[in-house]
Amino acid sequence: MRFGVAAAWRQMMGLAVFVGLMACVPAHAAQGKLNVVASFSVLADIVQSVGGDRITVTSLIPRNRDAHHFEPSPADVAEVRKADVVFVHGVAGFEGYLPRLIAASGYTGPVVTVSDGVKLRTRVRKGVAGDDPHTWNNPMNAVIYVGHIKDALEAKDPAGRAEYEANAARYITALKAIDADARQRLGKIPEAQRVVISSHAAFGYLGDAYGITFLSPMSISTADEPSAKHIAALIDQIRKERVSAYFVENSNNPRLVELVAKATNVKPGGELYAEALSDSSGSASTYLDMLRHNVDTLATALENAPAQASAK
Repeated sequence: MRFGVAAAWRQMMGLAVFVGLMACVPAHAAQGKLNVVASFSVLADIVQSVGGDRITVTSLIPRNRDAHHFEPSPADVAEVRKADVVFVHGVAGFEGYLPRLIAASGYTGPVVTVSDGVKLRTRVRKGVAGDDPHTWNNPMNAVIYVGHIKDALEAKDPAGRAEYEANAARYITALKAIDADARQRLGKIPEAQRVVISSHAAFGYLGDAYGITFLSPMSISTADEPSAKHIAALIDQIRKERVSAYFVENSNNPRLVELVAKATNVKPGGELYAEALSDSSGSASTYLDMLRHNVDTLATALENAPAQASAK
């Protein structure tokens, strides 16, 4: 009887030691996956596509949320604290909350800026010229993201190199196919019809890539309230331009763009995804689907626009 009690005690002690040791093991080692944090849903999806089954990704900014109004929570601090790698976009204060979030978390691991090497375009915000952060709206810029993501994951998990390389190659092929389709489809549309309105100035990189002029009542940040003078000037410009359609965005309030469109008799063209994915049942549940949706929505509206729009 004494032997049975002693054996049971030793077994319990061994289990306690094992549990204690496991508590000291990083989460990714215990689970066999890297714990990865990305700043917003578009980036999180790209990271997941490169990392595949070897990683678990958390997006700080949820789907369908406006990145310009995001404030981190204590849960976000906890996610960053336990991360093996943190991926950020890193342009023009797009993630202005991150420095204090990382400081509060005590995280000391790698912070990877995926936009390094992307050629930035300039936009004027509150009368001051600055970099436009919305680089992902040109799929060829995401090719650069993929390279940085692959390299960072391989550095943290060398055993996964072959999988990361294969995933990255497939993803880049898909990005190039979307780019080629966009050039072919949008390039057929007469230049005079390629002028549109969107909620805020988030599609400059897309416009530059495929020859579309985007006008908008808000600047590159939805946190900036446009003045009455700016709105009046925009309405006047729209009345003089050949504007084919207006587009709302999934992650911000459409009120302003709809008011401007109503004042100028511009017809609706549909919903675009500027900086946040849809939920899993939506038409932009992945970044690749988001790109395809935006190209298809724009092309459909512009193809159906009058060949010679009359002055408003």
